[in-house]
Amino acid sequence: MSSALTDLFPHPIVQAPMAGGVSVPQLAAAVSEAGGLGFLAAGYKTADGMYQEIKQLRGLTGRPFGVNLFMPQPEYADPAAVEVYAHQLAGEAGWYDTELGDPDSGRDDGYDAKLAVLLDNPVPVVSFHFGIPSAETLESLRRSGIFTLVTATTPEEALAVQYAGADAVIAQGVEAGGHQGTHRDIPEQDGSGLGLLSLVAQIRETVTLPIVAAGGIMRGSQIAAVLAAGASAAQLGTAFLATPESGAPDVHKQALTNPLYVRTELTRAFSGRPARGLVNRFLREHGPYAPAAYPEVHHLTAPLRKAAAKAKDAQGMALWAGQGHRMARDLPAGRLVELLAAELADARTALSAKGGLR
Repeated sequence: MSSALTDLFPHPIVQAPMAGGVSVPQLAAAVSEAGGLGFLAAGYKTADGMYQEIKQLRGLTGRPFGVNLFMPQPEYADPAAVEVYAHQLAGEAGWYDTELGDPDSGRDDGYDAKLAVLLDNPVPVVSFHFGIPSAETLESLRRSGIFTLVTATTPEEALAVQYAGADAVIAQGVEAGGHQGTHRDIPEQDGSGLGLLSLVAQIRETVTLPIVAAGGIMRGSQIAAVLAAGASAAQLGTAFLATPESGAPDVHKQALTNPLYVRTELTRAFSGRPARGLVNRFLREHGPYAPAAYPEVHHLTAPLRKAAAKAKDAQGMALWAGQGHRMARDLPAGRLVELLAAELADARTALSAKGGLR
């Protein structure tokens, strides 16, 4: 099963699907062409928008690639808490001369329609975030020749992924940038996630599925470490966010290594779900008061984030980034894959020379 995954791409390097316009076809194509596994992010897109990006990507590469879907979320948000947060954000709306978004703009992200498109037009790999698809869905995808991965942030979640019938699990450590892919959003557990190496080791002893390790990885030596811990491949997001092919705004790319942003935090300020980003004004001012309400808060703040990006105001944007953001390199995506692969080979050689890898 492990080889069924890694046979799809020569290097054990997966480009993380980063929603919000970052993981564009040009980025995924460059990664796949260089021997990694490029990914499109279907989150926040329509089913047709996803399909058009798949068609564009197929025109750019004949290599395998993946598409990521967000799982529909249960209705548990307190409408009163969302309303209070909306009042708190009124000043932001005035500052950016825009209206707040409608928190009730939908919570399933077009999941069923996207699944239908993928079943009619199979892609090599599909991954899932924020929960586990049904066993029937996973079996339908498998019959269509699609390899499936599901994010897990604990060994217990990984075991549930295995029981459901997924082909592999993405072990997401707390270091990861963007949204934590927890299966249940439990505010009392905010910030209690496991570090990646510990998580990979525990999941390796819990399930027999291949593991893709994700969270804070920026160098080939770190890829070697997670492979030694039991992973079959590594997934990198922030490392590819800085590349020219990435669809991230330039102000976001520049912030990754700007000395003004010294650390990251998990916050609910922008979406209502825990996500790691660079600490900026918006995160500091609103993070402590944001309710556990996804995707309501995401819809609410969407116009604010768009207006801040248009104004090139990094202090009002969701600057998603992993803990290794200061190690970002401004390199073309294909060159970055080649460099990571070379660093991985060097690290393995060094370990073998020391007797640490047989």
